[in-house]
Amino acid sequence: MSHATEIRAFRIDIAQAELDDLRARLESTRWPDQLPDSGWDYGIPLDYVQQLAAYWRTSYDWRVHEQALNAFPQFTTVIDGQRVHFLHVRSAEPDAIPLIITHGWPGSIVEFVNIIGPLTNPRAHGADPADAFHLVVPSIPGYGFSGPTQDRGWNVHRIARAWDELMRRLGYQRYGAQGGDWGSAISRELGLIADEHIIGVHLNMLFPWVPEDATDLTDEERSRVEVMRRFRATSSGYGAIQSTRPQTLAYGLTDSPAGQLAWTAEKFGEWTDDGLPDEAVDRDQLLTNIMVYWLTKTAGSSARLYYEAARSGSSGPPKVSTAPTGLAVFAHEIARPIRRFAELSNNIVHWTEFDRGGHFAAMEEPDLLVGDVRAFFRQVR
Repeated sequence: MSHATEIRAFRIDIAQAELDDLRARLESTRWPDQLPDSGWDYGIPLDYVQQLAAYWRTSYDWRVHEQALNAFPQFTTVIDGQRVHFLHVRSAEPDAIPLIITHGWPGSIVEFVNIIGPLTNPRAHGADPADAFHLVVPSIPGYGFSGPTQDRGWNVHRIARAWDELMRRLGYQRYGAQGGDWGSAISRELGLIADEHIIGVHLNMLFPWVPEDATDLTDEERSRVEVMRRFRATSSGYGAIQSTRPQTLAYGLTDSPAGQLAWTAEKFGEWTDDGLPDEAVDRDQLLTNIMVYWLTKTAGSSARLYYEAARSGSSGPPKVSTAPTGLAVFAHEIARPIRRFAELSNNIVHWTEFDRGGHFAAMEEPDLLVGDVRAFFRQVR
């Protein structure tokens, strides 16, 4: 392996001065005002952010979670001029399926800490060892320890190309892909550009596409279309900002931990199943995810993916993918797809509807997600 394609061991080791600086910034936060009795109408509420910030400053222990992340084998390599950080957790089972799992925004590798064990070592979790996976869990270029990006053009297509090269370097000629949010788009793109290598694609998000001339909608389908329209009309402002002015946004989020906290935690409030963000997911896991953005100063470079995607000519009907595809549709996802329309552009061989769970499935409902990933790959292995 040449120096340019070298894979190097990596360990997270944050300087204490960084943690001291974070605590000092949280102590000196300048808080905005809030209208009385406004709840979540204008955005994430002041009192809730203050409570989370106080816990972050006084009770959260980064070193505990840094140690937990470092328990997973981590590496970096340079692909297409960009440093890529990834976990590589091999199963002891000889017939394990290689699987690359991709996070989204505002997520990170932290999303997956509770599913890595069950997927790589099902025997130890009371499951069938035939359902084992070798896991590759990369940080998207621009995110966390794969950040910041160094040049323009890191869109979904380029990331998928990088992932295929990463799997080749690791010696995996045939592999599966899984993801939600941006990870869904990237995994689906792998099925398009690397179909000779892809066993199957499992998604826990597929943004609905409905033909403009569709008139024969059922009540349930009409409801799903309405949820999608409501999301675009009232809840997609973050995307508009990140796809047009990511650099301007970056100053506030990179300088203010309270700003980074509010920007991220709001999405965990809106996109999860019922309850406050730290009720839907573990509070420390939520804060560890936010810490990855804060400590790597990648609020701005992660947002650039929205800018690049908006300029990559991907509007209109989705490209047709022939890769065997499985969908896990969680009840409180941002928007839920309609199967008969999804089948127009995807080779759907597996579809599960869950009555609970939301956008961050690996954090909210890890057992359901693990079970569905296993069930899908049993069909396509």
